[in-house]
Amino acid sequence: MSESSEDAKAPEEPGSDSDAEDDGADEMAALRQQVEEKYDFDDFGPADMAEMTAEEWEVAFDDETWITGSELLDRIERDLRSRVANRDVFACIERSENPPRVLAYSDEGYAIVYPDGSVEGEGTVLRDVKPTVALCSMDSYEVAESVPDNPLPEPAAVPEGGGELGNRMLQVIAGVQLLAGVAMLAGAVLALVDAFGLGGPGTNIEFLVVGGLGFIGVSLVLFFTVANARLSDTFRAEEYRDRLRAIGLEDGERPDFVPELTPDGDRDDDTGRQND
Repeated sequence: MSESSEDAKAPEEPGSDSDAEDDGADEMAALRQQVEEKYDFDDFGPADMAEMTAEEWEVAFDDETWITGSELLDRIERDLRSRVANRDVFACIERSENPPRVLAYSDEGYAIVYPDGSVEGEGTVLRDVKPTVALCSMDSYEVAESVPDNPLPEPAAVPEGGGELGNRMLQVIAGVQLLAGVAMLAGAVLALVDAFGLGGPGTNIEFLVVGGLGFIGVSLVLFFTVANARLSDTFRAEEYRDRLRAIGLEDGERPDFVPELTPDGDRDDDTGRQND
């Protein structure tokens, strides 16, 4: 009786578990390919992170392939310094070894990165640092090897503005336009008084007046454009100096909201800070 009941039991099909695992691996591979086609990880930013679903994030950043620890902090520090030097990010970058972490701060926020890849902070700096942490965690992402130790300039070293060659070219063009306009108006005046034989029947005085005024008007517009560009450059340079002073590059004082890198290793989870 027992033998017949045992025979009546449906035998398990061998390989069913392995088939399910293979199907799951195929689905993961297909999703990974879709993620690689959908996102440009060489130019991965906050907007891409916000768009990613949880499944896409899990596929794109496999736990087994993540870089962590001191190597991760080294990569993050170099990448952030490179981005600051290229003016993609505005922040002062500091590295602490006791305990190990990377601090990035500006006049509008800060971010602290820990060896496990978690980030805490607030403001625009936190928004800029998060994509860097995600990218530097991937072995396929190449980080610049040679970066400056002090990518931000001293406030006194900031020039008044750039594009001086373009301004000079516009000034030359405006000067030529002004001379042409004055010459045409002078010709119209001479034609009116019939001086030097310029008032003959073939002389179009109206054309000389209109053309002269047109050239002078164009020259004035160009001169105004140059003056406005130089004034804007001056204001932007002064604003940049003020931001550099605000983060302590002149007096060495950090903004009040930036936490101290204490050696106890405790994380401060005050209200308003974000932890990931």
